Amino acid sequence: MSIKVKRSRAQPIAQLLTKSGGVGQLMRQSRLIDQAQRHLRAHLPEEMREHIFVGGFSNGRLTLISGQASWLTWLRYEQSQLLSLLHQLPGFEGVTGFTLKVRPVRPIESPKRYTRTLSDDAGKTLAECAKDTDNPALKNALERLASHARSTEPKP
Repeated sequence: MSIKVKRSRAQPIAQLLTKSGGVGQLMRQSRLIDQAQRHLRAHLPEEMREHIFVGGFSNGRLTLISGQASWLTWLRYEQSQLLSLLHQLPGFEGVTGFTLKVRPVRPIESPKRYTRTLSDDAGKTLAECAKDTDNPALKNALERLASHARSTEPKP
């Protein structure tokens, strides 16, 4: 039994973006959401700007997400003003309302980095071993290891 490989040719990015559906539609929608995000943030009070996110757009409703319900309560009272603000943007004339969601936003934590240190005595021992070794590859490896201990000392 043989398996025939289907060879597909790479398509130019312009062709992918102009096709209906797929990548082109996704790119257009992401541009619209980004545009709405920037426009809303420019017109929100300073203390709210970093807490309100545009989450999506479907069925004529724009989804707004916040980590705290108190921000969304304020948005409920200001819905009519925000709608008129969004209607100024091209492509958002059809927005009929908002879907407000509370989603706790957790900051991305980078993993803790553990660094190992090599004592001066261990560095001296490795350097002595490197001097007594005839194998050049092993000698280079031992010298590299010994240099880690020396890197912590201040240079004259």
